[in-house]
Amino acid sequence: MSEQKTIGVLFIDRFADWEYGLLAASAVEWFGARAVSLAPNGKPVTSASGFMLTPDRSTAVDENTDLDAVAVIGSDQWVDAPPDVSALLTAVAARGGVVGGICAGTLALARAGLFGNAKHTSNGRDWINEKEPGYPGAQNYQDVPYAVADGRIVSAPGSAPGTFALAYLKTLYPQRSSDLAEMRTLFAKEYAEGEYAEAS
Repeated sequence: MSEQKTIGVLFIDRFADWEYGLLAASAVEWFGARAVSLAPNGKPVTSASGFMLTPDRSTAVDENTDLDAVAVIGSDQWVDAPPDVSALLTAVAARGGVVGGICAGTLALARAGLFGNAKHTSNGRDWINEKEPGYPGAQNYQDVPYAVADGRIVSAPGSAPGTFALAYLKTLYPQRSSDLAEMRTLFAKEYAEGEYAEAS
């Protein structure tokens, strides 16, 4: 059995409640990962819905040397009052770890220079260029509504937590293709038929 992997899920104030659940729960329950919550200075943060989260640890590099991967969860604060987490993201990337960002969390990856050589996506080409003009790798932007993985870098718009979870876990566990296929089928089933199926 492969060694258990540790995933850091990074939250800041006003984090989006819907963006991390599929990834974190699936990683632990289906793939046997260990998930730890991170927040700047190790202080509690409040979600968009008002729920309070007390993190397991801070975003300091020396507290997170065991991370195999880190996922940055979106928040409006990445736009208007962003903490600097570049040191952590680049440290995880430098040791071959998976680094992901969803929604405005992609801005943290852009600021860390992690899109310089990686295809990526976000909340729209115009959106990311307005929020972080001239970021390294802007020419690699993919204007798609689902997650994009390139090497060990994973990104997604805020409307795509399902494909973010799938792309992230596929990058971290490439050998688990059958589990990933089962997971995709499960996620997609609610839209396949019935009242919420796309009209033909």
